[in-house]
Amino acid sequence: MTEAYIYDAARTPRGKGRPDGSLHEVSSVALSARLLNAVKERNGLTGHAVEDVIWGNVTQVKEQGGCLARSAVLESDLDESIPGLAINRFCASGMEAVNLAANQVKGGAGDAYIAGGVEMMGRVPMGSDGAAIAVDPALAFKTYFVPQGISADIIATEYGFTREEADALAVESQRRAAQAWEEGRFAKSIVPVRDQNGLAILDRDEYLRPGTTLEDLARLKASFKEMGETMPGFDKVAMLKYPHLDRIEHIHHAGNSSGIVDGAAAVLVGNAEFGKAHGLRPRARIRATAKIGTDPTIMLTGPVPVTEKILRESGLAISDIDLFEVNEAFAAVVLRFMQAFQVDPARVNVNGGAIALGHPLGATGAIIIGTLLDELERQDKTLGLATLCIASGMGAATIIERV
Repeated sequence: MTEAYIYDAARTPRGKGRPDGSLHEVSSVALSARLLNAVKERNGLTGHAVEDVIWGNVTQVKEQGGCLARSAVLESDLDESIPGLAINRFCASGMEAVNLAANQVKGGAGDAYIAGGVEMMGRVPMGSDGAAIAVDPALAFKTYFVPQGISADIIATEYGFTREEADALAVESQRRAAQAWEEGRFAKSIVPVRDQNGLAILDRDEYLRPGTTLEDLARLKASFKEMGETMPGFDKVAMLKYPHLDRIEHIHHAGNSSGIVDGAAAVLVGNAEFGKAHGLRPRARIRATAKIGTDPTIMLTGPVPVTEKILRESGLAISDIDLFEVNEAFAAVVLRFMQAFQVDPARVNVNGGAIALGHPLGATGAIIIGTLLDELERQDKTLGLATLCIASGMGAATIIERV
């Protein structure tokens, strides 16, 4: 089978996903187009250089609707002969775009793809598209639906994680992210967002809160306690599904959960012939991809079974993996991953994660693949695994190998 290589990985800085965020005046299609232009320029692409643009975005309404991928291609300087495919696997949309591109290349369906995603959470609010699992009473009843924050608290309760442990992980995420920016570890991948005059609108992740302490986080109110314990009483729904639980421990809050931000990321994936034709050197091989469905109520445990699956299918062991990127949707997600595999925390999210830097839903999967690649190169390591939990109970993973 043809090998699929990563030739480039780029992302915008992440802006605060609210009206005073630096990217708030930039539309989803405009941000996507600017990043596509950057990939084109960085790699000297001309004409029908890639087979397709596969673009993930989660809330596919308003400016993010109507096949955003194709709109972004037409807004960009890419040739109009390049089509576009918009996909949605919730938080793993950006990763699924990369994985789909890689498997298309491996199967011979085109020499190269630009894959990634975008989410402008300050402009198109999360959940504004509706979701059958949340709004259809029959499906919600069948699946014991609860919001993701409740799911994260169920994980904490089920696996015995305390608020102090969650807060400690959050503080460390902030410390690592601040250090990564200070040392220029993101420099290779960051594409500053500029206005029409070439002036930088945003050239640095702005959600980061360096200096956050355990004492700061201890003062924050648990975000999901009220919705769990009072109307509509999601704790009772959870305990109907898991009757062995006496109560739900609510440990998550704004400081140990992922941030709402705007941002986009892209990965250039191609075969060896594509690299030779364009004078490009591959940075990594996409060794394996995987996805899986999981319990839709606890919902966020997907990184564990999908990692087991991708290791089994690739013939690798957890000890073979040098570095891990596990999306910090909530602190308990990462704590559970490290608990399940007894992984050294020093090998997980080396440069911080979504708690510190934010989680632009449709882009995050592509972001963490790029971050993982940059860090493998910085540390001169070989194998990396990136994985995310996914709404409605799913997991996705990618293993990359430096070449």
